[in-house]
Amino acid sequence: MIDEGSDEALDVLRHSSAHLMAHAVLDLFPKTQTGIGPAVEDGFFYDFLRDKPFTPEDLAAIEKKMRELSQQDIPIKKRILPKKEALRLFKEQGQELKVELIQEKGDKEVTCYEQGSFMDFCLGPHVSSAGQIKHFKLLSVSGAYWKGDEQGKQLQRIYGTVFFTKKDLNDYLTLLEEAKKRDHRKLGTELDLFSSHEDLGAGLILWHPKGAAVRHVIESYWREEHLKDGYDFLYTPHVAKLDVWRKSGHTEFYDAMYPPMQSDEIEYELKPMNCPFHIMVFNSRQRSYRDLPIRWAELGTVYRYERSGVLHGLMRVRGFTQDDAHIFCLPDQLEEEIKRVIFLALRILKTFGFREYEVFLSTIPEKYVGKIEDWEKATQALEKALKAAKLDFQVDEGEGVFYGPKIDIKIKDALRRSWQCTTIQLDFNLAERFDLSYVGEDGKRHSPFLIHRAILGSLERFFGVLIEHYKGNFPVWLAPVQMIIIPVAERHNDYATSLDKTFKENGLRSCVDLRREKVGYKIRDAEIHKIPLILVVGDKEVTKGTASLRVHTQGDKGEVVVNEFLEKVKELDENKYLTVNL
Repeated sequence: MIDEGSDEALDVLRHSSAHLMAHAVLDLFPKTQTGIGPAVEDGFFYDFLRDKPFTPEDLAAIEKKMRELSQQDIPIKKRILPKKEALRLFKEQGQELKVELIQEKGDKEVTCYEQGSFMDFCLGPHVSSAGQIKHFKLLSVSGAYWKGDEQGKQLQRIYGTVFFTKKDLNDYLTLLEEAKKRDHRKLGTELDLFSSHEDLGAGLILWHPKGAAVRHVIESYWREEHLKDGYDFLYTPHVAKLDVWRKSGHTEFYDAMYPPMQSDEIEYELKPMNCPFHIMVFNSRQRSYRDLPIRWAELGTVYRYERSGVLHGLMRVRGFTQDDAHIFCLPDQLEEEIKRVIFLALRILKTFGFREYEVFLSTIPEKYVGKIEDWEKATQALEKALKAAKLDFQVDEGEGVFYGPKIDIKIKDALRRSWQCTTIQLDFNLAERFDLSYVGEDGKRHSPFLIHRAILGSLERFFGVLIEHYKGNFPVWLAPVQMIIIPVAERHNDYATSLDKTFKENGLRSCVDLRREKVGYKIRDAEIHKIPLILVVGDKEVTKGTASLRVHTQGDKGEVVVNEFLEKVKELDENKYLTVNL
């Protein structure tokens, strides 16, 4: 038996479950070709090549067959075969995809794992028998390309999950059901926040008025915090000559760029990053040590050609806005600047309601650019800053990008899922490529340290996370419509409209429902659209200058005096409280 208490053990169980699923598929559909079947976060998948699409009924049958095989407790055996022998065996079985993999990756001897009639080309390890795989569930089918090549064979990918105990499986399935209810794509449509369209192009987002209202609030708060922290703002173009990206190294190292476009016989490129533009501003004149540190921030929209198979609502798109910033500083300012970024990030993330994090410090990889002493100084500064912020962090040895060490902060949402947001990276590559320099106190030219950083990451992705975190029930300060006024009858319309005007004049986002519908219907509709504050006004309220208040998810709060209510809502809004207490 394997140790059930470790993450490694769960990965082994997941990978073994993928093999069990492939075994079941071949028993039921013998002419199917098998691709790859790895363990992934929260489960496993296996890719299959088959003319006929898998149906929900097929998935049920495959899962049933997996249980039968598990109950037989078939031993799982490791086999070492000569490469020629492995090729012969898989060719005889008609498994051309496996033959291709063995030809590409196999050494003189090939490792395979065998369970009953099923054998797979695989390094392992695996559980000792199929009987150890008990608590599993097949979840879905999607399309996949062989080796990720969109011009290659189109496969079918079956996803599943597995755990050591029935309780863990049930807990996870419950979590999945809750996640479906929170799906930002579903809520985005229901709440009229955003959309994407085939005619527009995959991975490109249209922000509707309500979604744009939330974005405006996010951006305004972001700008306020950056001004307080000593940043200046930049605006940069959406395109640049291709030579800029050749100089930065993106054409050489970055494979998510759109094809160049041509104008006046000059090649231009949609920007995948904002960095070269900020560096050009720095290089627009000679800088002195007295000018540093320089902190420049931009909400810059970038474009990256993500494969169609990985696009996912707001979470993975082709055009998005990064909350980018670059800091140019002296060596002895480095630690303090990183510390400032961390505290700014924590302050902003907490305001949005995120207080739990996973933090990673990635250090020098095998291949790197820059001086080793600069890497060591930068890594020490990152580590000291994390300790000063009293953040628990994990060191990922050798996992830094080639151009510098970095800190990644992942936030945890209401379902305790992790989302990558803040990243703080040192960049020795661009500093060298663009010959960054300042005149030091000694009158000589020196290279500044260049810090890349983003706090929210992408506005699109962060908005998607916010939708799912709050299940669309945004706190008052973030809600696209903070309050709605519902008149009981037409004779109350003027009073309702006057309240709406007053709230708007005080900077609040309100609306009035003048439709000829019953009050109960209007209230239900406001609740469905998750409007935090609902004010109902009738004869009594008009006479007294009051309103009857309902708070979304809390119910009826009784009569409120409008002027007092207004001041309390302004306090909720200005102080960015996450809960309503009126």
